[in-house]
Amino acid sequence: MNPEVEQLELVDLLEAIQITDVKDLVVFNDDFNTFEHVIKTLIRVCKHTPEQAEQCTWLIHYKGKCTVRTGSFEELDPMREAICEAGIDAKII
Repeated sequence: MNPEVEQLELVDLLEAIQITDVKDLVVFNDDFNTFEHVIKTLIRVCKHTPEQAEQCTWLIHYKGKCTVRTGSFEELDPMREAICEAGIDAKII
């Protein structure tokens, strides 16, 4: 087999593996945290715009949960920890 073709196939395979390894950072609704606290936390931790944070907060409120960020586990875990330290329930799924 041509080494160039083999290299391209390996790169394609690695990209496919990386794409399927995408996780969701999900924030769950609770009866304790205010809208303002959740919005400020999403802006600070996830680097959301105020509009994004507000939309996510409404979804959390009405749907019970919202995916606030996607990425690798390594990217999302520090964000999850910071959100949880702020007293908000979050999980990586």
